[in-house]
Amino acid sequence: MVDATSAFQDSLPVSSDDLLAQMRAAGVEFELYEHIPLRTVEDAKTVQGGAVPGGPGRIDIKNFYLRDRKKRNHLVVLEQDREVDLKALGAQMGVAGLSFGSADRLMEFLGVRPGAVSPLAMVNGAGTGVQLWMDAAVKAADFVHAHPLVNDRTVAIRPGDLESLLAGWGADISWLEP
Repeated sequence: MVDATSAFQDSLPVSSDDLLAQMRAAGVEFELYEHIPLRTVEDAKTVQGGAVPGGPGRIDIKNFYLRDRKKRNHLVVLEQDREVDLKALGAQMGVAGLSFGSADRLMEFLGVRPGAVSPLAMVNGAGTGVQLWMDAAVKAADFVHAHPLVNDRTVAIRPGDLESLLAGWGADISWLEP
């Protein structure tokens, strides 16, 4: 069965290895951690402070691929413990009828499988019209932890480097205040 781990990265539009090579070529410094597959925030918390170092200045995120009533695609990146009410989130974003996108659409628009969604999926999403929304808390962190298109790897990347990568891919960030 195909899953979101690096064992199946060659079936993605951009493999995790290719993404990491792009990041290195762009001069982006990052720390790479390999760990058990993480499908949920609860899974991620089992490796935080262990396989994925935690601590002050590091922010762990959760990511949602959503569609609105007008069938527009959104990638929402929030601090992992932030409460989410889709109706209130939609009001903050100025869109109505937010719902979770299907696994097929996730692959079509972001090029990843469920469990591997992250802002780094905008390497694909920028070209397919996905709107990126990020928690303003990301800007204040020293490092952001994100999956590099697979869920058994995590990179720690500086927010400024992440913003530069996203801009290079043509992704515009809309910031969400708490």
